Amino acid sequence: MKNARPRSPLCILILTVLACLAANAPANDVRLKLLSAGAEEIMGGFASQQVVLSTNRPAGIKQAPASLVAPLYGEITFGPRETPGTFFIIVDEPADLPARLLVDANGNGDFSDDAAAEWAAEETINAQNGRHYTNYEGAATFKVTYGSESVNLGVALYRFDKTDPRRAAFKDSLFYYADYVRTGAVTLDGKTFAALLGDTLTTGDFRPAAGTNKPSTVLFLDVNGDGKFARRAEAFPAGTPFNLGGVTYELANFSASGDFFQIVKSTRTVAETKPLPNLTAGHPALPFEATTTDGNAVKFPGAYKGTVVLLDFWATWCGPCVAELPNVVAAYEKYHDKGFDILGVSFDRTNAAAKLAGFTRDHHAPWPQIYEGKYWQTTIGQLYSIDSIPHAFLVDGSTGQILAEGEDLRGEKLEPAIIKALGAKPAATASLR
Repeated sequence: MKNARPRSPLCILILTVLACLAANAPANDVRLKLLSAGAEEIMGGFASQQVVLSTNRPAGIKQAPASLVAPLYGEITFGPRETPGTFFIIVDEPADLPARLLVDANGNGDFSDDAAAEWAAEETINAQNGRHYTNYEGAATFKVTYGSESVNLGVALYRFDKTDPRRAAFKDSLFYYADYVRTGAVTLDGKTFAALLGDTLTTGDFRPAAGTNKPSTVLFLDVNGDGKFARRAEAFPAGTPFNLGGVTYELANFSASGDFFQIVKSTRTVAETKPLPNLTAGHPALPFEATTTDGNAVKFPGAYKGTVVLLDFWATWCGPCVAELPNVVAAYEKYHDKGFDILGVSFDRTNAAAKLAGFTRDHHAPWPQIYEGKYWQTTIGQLYSIDSIPHAFLVDGSTGQILAEGEDLRGEKLEPAIIKALGAKPAATASLR
């Protein structure tokens, strides 16, 4: 290995001055309020973490219910890294009875003094074999100690049906992710942003781990003021400088519980993060040109003048998208001849054109589809900053204005939105199901 070139006295002096400037740069002290549960409703969930279940009972379990029939055991290490807690999990799955989830929520190894965890069955159908499978999802609250303070942190949990061949690799697994965040506001150079601080890998410690290029602590700022936090353009991980308004900042000095951190001006310079366009109701949709799977060129939204169009981002591999599809199909069949149309944008992977065509045919979805095979890098998805699907925009084809979007078009909310957009009378409504 070659020796490093010696630095000149002038170079050393400059580096020393820069270091002093960084150390003495004004810092914004930030204190955000803990939201113990509800992050999923705001962000749609963070990255899932995996627990491997076993029939072997851990030695740390001091007391468990005597009524267990077919228990599987696991544990989650969670909390400040110097003194993390161990939270034991029991999934009891009798052959002919509903499954139960038991959580040692206070981490003392005794299941007799914990509040009951939520655990609800959800039926799914395997499109390949037509069989029904039962997945479970629920929630628990962990009691975590930071120094002299104890706080409650909500965690969402789920488990796939262990007999489902599609999930064979996870038959011994339980998954969980943080449902807690810290929320409030951050002011930078006189401008205030709604803020959310997420422990996105559910470690229980908001301090970034040293030496990692995948920090779990992420500050989300509503830069464009649309009331949402975009996972791509409005997410600022600890350890990575970011530029807002021409000034580069860094996150520093986190407490383990996340109740305190600082935003400091950086000595580095990175490209400015430009605000995303506001794509909420009342704002203009972003125009684009594309070619549909049937080879036709389409200009959006100009091609839909005189109609109301649903721009629908989805994929055949997306369970929630497939679950939503019968509702969308029913709306199309009922309102298409009244001026309602749909343009699909598929997030399917490479070489899935034939699959997409067969899927839409079998599910009676005749409207045009745009497919590139780029998965999450789909061009129009990037344009609209789509970070989760399904996601749809109801657009007035004549004005190009967004009339409704996102959750306001899911499930039973879709039909009233279409009726309102078309100017139909409420008396004309009927269930789509």
